Amino acid sequence: MPKNLHEIHKKKKLSRYLNYADIFVKITGHIFKNKGLFIKFIKSMRRSGFKQTLDKIKSGLYKERIIIYPANIDFTLKIVDYGNSRHKEIIEFQKFTSPRVSIIIPVYNNFKITYNCLMSIKQNTDGAEYEVILADDNSSDETAAADRYIKNIVILRDGVNRGFLKNCNNAAKYAKGEYIVFLNNDTQVQPDWLSSMVFTMENEPSAGIVGSKLVYPDGILQEAGGIIWREGLGLNYGKLDDPLKPEYNYLKEADYISGACIIIRKRLWDVIGGFDERYSPAYYENADLAFEVRKHGYKVLYQPKSAVVHFEGISHGTDETGGVKIYQEINRRKFAEKWRNTLEGCLQNGQDLFLARDRSRNKKHILVIDHHVPHYDKDAGSRTIWQYLELFIDLGYRVSFIGNDPRPYEPYTGMLQQKGIEVLYGKIDIVRWIIQYAKYFDIVFLSRPNIAEKYIDIIKKNTSSKIIYYGHDLHQDRLKKEHAVTNDKKTLAKMNAAKKQESYIFDKADIVFMPNRQEVDFVNDTTNTRKAKHIKGFFYRTIPLGTVTPFKKRSESVLFVGGFNHTPNIDGVLWFVSSVWPEIKRRNKNARFVVAGSNPPDEIKDLRSEDITVTGYLTDEKLSKLYESVKLAVIPIRYGAGLKGKTVEAIAYGLPAVCTSEGAYGLNETHDFLSVTDDPASIADTIIMLLKDEAEWQARSDKSIRYAQANFSFESVKNDFKHLI
Repeated sequence: MPKNLHEIHKKKKLSRYLNYADIFVKITGHIFKNKGLFIKFIKSMRRSGFKQTLDKIKSGLYKERIIIYPANIDFTLKIVDYGNSRHKEIIEFQKFTSPRVSIIIPVYNNFKITYNCLMSIKQNTDGAEYEVILADDNSSDETAAADRYIKNIVILRDGVNRGFLKNCNNAAKYAKGEYIVFLNNDTQVQPDWLSSMVFTMENEPSAGIVGSKLVYPDGILQEAGGIIWREGLGLNYGKLDDPLKPEYNYLKEADYISGACIIIRKRLWDVIGGFDERYSPAYYENADLAFEVRKHGYKVLYQPKSAVVHFEGISHGTDETGGVKIYQEINRRKFAEKWRNTLEGCLQNGQDLFLARDRSRNKKHILVIDHHVPHYDKDAGSRTIWQYLELFIDLGYRVSFIGNDPRPYEPYTGMLQQKGIEVLYGKIDIVRWIIQYAKYFDIVFLSRPNIAEKYIDIIKKNTSSKIIYYGHDLHQDRLKKEHAVTNDKKTLAKMNAAKKQESYIFDKADIVFMPNRQEVDFVNDTTNTRKAKHIKGFFYRTIPLGTVTPFKKRSESVLFVGGFNHTPNIDGVLWFVSSVWPEIKRRNKNARFVVAGSNPPDEIKDLRSEDITVTGYLTDEKLSKLYESVKLAVIPIRYGAGLKGKTVEAIAYGLPAVCTSEGAYGLNETHDFLSVTDDPASIADTIIMLLKDEAEWQARSDKSIRYAQANFSFESVKNDFKHLI
């Protein structure tokens, strides 16, 4: 190795070691600051020795960290510390006559901790009408005078010391809200903590309990949902790891959520009867409640957007040989006995953490790999993958998504995580991740030929998964048609390369999905198999997509929709403007042409004039309004393959469309409502007629909607997929 390269290599290696050492020091420092963890650390050293204990920590936290994004030391929290002040600020809450949420805080002494907790609620709680109930378990410190500092809350204090569990049960009787939140006083809530939990309750009818992501004050993860093993032992999933890692940031089911912060439907709480008092004074009541919630047909969900700092150990201490903490093992045995039959369905201690972390042991698992997180509002291919991800969730699959470009593009990544999809992002070793978790996947769904070619051999070698290739279109066919139009030798070379690439994929895949029946036949003829199947590329839960604005309330505008990273869209618009539009304008001075789509190049932007609008990217909301305001859609594509999303979308909006034969490629039985011609004069004639003929426009609109309802409904594709798989 040349000297300069050798020095660079040494510096990189040293930098890497120093980085690991820096984070390692922070985490071991965290252990030494926490009494309970310190005791466990000492016990481990006595059993295994100092070196093996350190190796175990390093192995657990770094050796297996396939994904590192970003470093946990960068996790920023809002921590307040007003409780030690001699002259405390008065905290005055807003008073709601009919609160939706009742926040119950059970307390016993430690007023400065309680004060800080209340201050964090005051500072960080928006988006929900709530009341605060301070359940004082007969404290002997400044808590007894809490009403001097805290205004507009309910303070329950009747001279009885009930213990934690019974104190919670008693306080819940006074709750006015539709939802009850149990919040430890040794916590500090973070922005959006409550609104995200309430949102989950309102949008997930099956949710019975929703719990928060718990973190230590130094930003290290404390829990991302709890796991209960077959023996009744509990595990705080993700403890001491980076809270921003992908596996801790998707909405998911959990066996239980630690009671430091949970929300439950009050009517469900009342039906169950509250915490089971056999666990009094504390421990395992939260796990028991979670099991009761499932017994009543509801789910226990972990909501990562709700972050709460938990100063673990302040309430009950960390000594397991004395105080309240001694009940942890006593109550575990009670819990194991009560739920003996249910626990038989749980996993053995420490086994298959991948399945235990989100209760997916009885679900089919599907891994979806694409070029990056789908930008559903930027191009038709991404919208297709987005729709299939939603479909898989609806079918009950446990879904993981990997982008070859692993950047966590927003808002798309967050939206998928909130649907319950694990999106892998950051510094991820994709191949290593696939190999490590290969045994858990029943299906691998590959999108686009370059992505499929890159990963298909790795998947076949390391998994027994059924491999589905979704090609969107037949690339070799699209390039062949492009060459016929442009006569470009480079395109011919690309076509030959695509033919070789696609043949390789078709041979390796178990199933090839194509949205175009002609392309299904091509694949089957080429491979001499029946592995190619027809499945729809676009589908919708509700059709028509818009309200179908009446003809007379629409402008005399013609709309084109398409992302301009796709070259056929550039060619089609330029051809339409040069070959068709002049005739339309000559015969209808009021006609306007609207070009909508992301990333228009300069040659498209330069088309702007008094009668041509180039919008660039539009949100789905704005695009929907545009569909509702124009009279026609035009799809002037001269080469391509697959099914055109822009054509299907126009049909689903009930918007009459005029297409070239390529624009209508893959659609059958559309002759009575879809105009298809490659002749510029005929295109112009049809557009001019439909801009004026209300009766014909209405007839075509109605037929378009009926066609879309019959062919592109969500339920129809759901049934197709189940049948094909």
